[in-house]
Amino acid sequence: MIVFDLSCDNGHRFEGWFGSSEDFVSQKERGLVSCPQCGSDAVSKAPMAPAVGKKGNQQPAMPNAKGKNVSNAPMTPEVAEALEQLAKAQAKALENSTWVGKDFAEQSRAMHYGEREHEAIHGEASLEEARELLDEGVPVAPLPLPVAPPDDVN
Repeated sequence: MIVFDLSCDNGHRFEGWFGSSEDFVSQKERGLVSCPQCGSDAVSKAPMAPAVGKKGNQQPAMPNAKGKNVSNAPMTPEVAEALEQLAKAQAKALENSTWVGKDFAEQSRAMHYGEREHEAIHGEASLEEARELLDEGVPVAPLPLPVAPPDDVN
């Protein structure tokens, strides 16, 4: 089925449901399409917005306990406070940690195997590198919040 916005020569707008575009043309030619308000058979397709489906990679909005979508809702004060506390705790933990960037996996491995002195470090590792470190027994953990490299910070 296809839905067309239609209008008559008197300016009345209405919807018409047809099996196809050809069905609309055929029914109009046989005088079967008329305005429900005034009965005029001078009917044409009205301009209409295209029906564009959402992207397949979009997640539907998650409803909250009251059934309202919360995808663009402001944070509750409790959530904002929790995130602020988490950010403060992470910042405190990183105060005495050295940024090693993309050398994180190599440096962690070197400390684990006694090839360099132990110290607190943080940096970047791919998911594959992190899995390999864990498989080797190297103690690593992801940071709860993203960290910008020191050179990228304003």
